[in-house]
Amino acid sequence: MKNVTVTMEDSVAEWARMEAARRNTSVSRLVCQMLAEKMRHDDAYERAMQEWRNRQRAYASDGAPYPRRGPSTAGDPT
Repeated sequence: MKNVTVTMEDSVAEWARMEAARRNTSVSRLVCQMLAEKMRHDDAYERAMQEWRNRQRAYASDGAPYPRRGPSTAGDPT
């Protein structure tokens, strides 16, 4: 593990101490866990976005215009 110095507002540091105590862990371990979770979340989102961008699209028009929709009945009071 790598040691890192972090500067934060007093209120944030107090919250971190209270939260670490509530979870029965150290502030260092709490911050490490929170950052690791954020990293996993961001990585999963990035992978999902790349998969979505690279998927085969079934709606390509090859330059031809898409069919027009018929008259809308949504919001028609009758």
